[in-house]
Amino acid sequence: MKRLLLSVLTGLGLFSSCSQPEPVSKPNIILVFIDDMGWGDFSSFGNTDAATPNIDRLASEGISFEQFYVNSPICSPSRVAISTGTYPQRWNIDSYLDNRRVNEQRGMANWLNPEAPMLARSLKNAGYTTGHFGKWHMGGQRDVKEAPPITDYGFDESLTNFEGMGAKLLPLTKDETGKVGRIWEDAVNLGSPITWMQRSEITTGFVDAAIQFIGEKSKADKPFYVNVWPDDVHSPYWPPFEAYGVAKEQGKRGLYLAVLEAMDKQLGKLFEYIEADEKLRDNTLILICSDNGPELGAGSAAHLKGYKTHLFEGGIRSSLVVWGPGFIKKEAQGTRNAASVFSAIDLTPSLLAFTGAEAPENANYDGENVIETLLGEARKSRQAPIFYSRPPDRKNYYGFKNLPDLAVRVGDWKLLCDYDGSRPQLYNLIKDPSETTNRAAEQPERTAALTQQVLAWYKKMP
Repeated sequence: MKRLLLSVLTGLGLFSSCSQPEPVSKPNIILVFIDDMGWGDFSSFGNTDAATPNIDRLASEGISFEQFYVNSPICSPSRVAISTGTYPQRWNIDSYLDNRRVNEQRGMANWLNPEAPMLARSLKNAGYTTGHFGKWHMGGQRDVKEAPPITDYGFDESLTNFEGMGAKLLPLTKDETGKVGRIWEDAVNLGSPITWMQRSEITTGFVDAAIQFIGEKSKADKPFYVNVWPDDVHSPYWPPFEAYGVAKEQGKRGLYLAVLEAMDKQLGKLFEYIEADEKLRDNTLILICSDNGPELGAGSAAHLKGYKTHLFEGGIRSSLVVWGPGFIKKEAQGTRNAASVFSAIDLTPSLLAFTGAEAPENANYDGENVIETLLGEARKSRQAPIFYSRPPDRKNYYGFKNLPDLAVRVGDWKLLCDYDGSRPQLYNLIKDPSETTNRAAEQPERTAALTQQVLAWYKKMP
């Protein structure tokens, strides 16, 4: 809103060349990217088994988007997409990054090429300070020890977990008996310094580091872009010690819900810090979503079909909350947008437009600028289709056999098929968001056209 006001006043001649206004501060951005959380896991998105009051508060003051998609149903490629504005297949990352032998078997890179058009680097070139706090998983894991550090991707500072190079927080565990253990201990070979923390408190560690970074940059009047990428709700689940015994008795779902509530409480510290500072509150945009759908038996995609690793809606659709009282149209604050269809690759070009930062030469974004939709000034969707390929090692998973290989969303319609175009499934997602009625046989022309589109897209990928 500030940017629009300044532009209008200047255009009306209310600011003369000899009396320029004070420069409007560049907007700050925080991206909270949660690991393995389902579409229906925020209580504001229908979860009645657990409460997420801190995220819900932001939703009540911002905009909740119901048809937002990530660009892969699994971790690493989804993170590549949201970081670069491009399909992860362009970088040979279409499943989670594992050890080098498994990566080679799947035809995958061992890490994201540092020359990828990173949002962080573009913002840094535009004068932003940039920090990454939390899970990375785009290189530097298992026996891949020579991956570039996170700071090579445009970040001034980083603090990560066991799947990234550089300074990290590594998890301790404590069960109902008080027994303490370590997990992912081999990650000490992937950078330093190392701090061991209870897994149930690690998000607080990332939040504290982010708050310190934000405080320093705000005091110096420097705009910031910050990733806070918690991995609490990715298994194994270790809720706070006092909640562990009861949660364990309730099984996997109980452990998950306890961890979900603990994560929300820890993120609340960051949100309260921003809200309590008028300078930050009015000049910060926060975006919150998940990297893919939930693990079977843990999180929930509500009425949506499928889970993590599936190209069905439950694997690729994410709840998205956008908060920023200084930027979101007043009439849109506290609303839900169930109409606009866009995806994680659209965030990079949108945030570049929002900040006035320039894209790198030859960026070749697959994403589109939907900033007006994000700020409630419009309810537009992206114009191009959204394409998908499944993780190559997940043909049969979570009780689903012979899963489709490819998918495309175009308007109200979604098509899934195999690599050769066979076994098409066609769904009208407005009438049938649960993907229960395959309409391929009754819509042969639409089925053929969408099949050709997704096959042509996949053929162009490396």
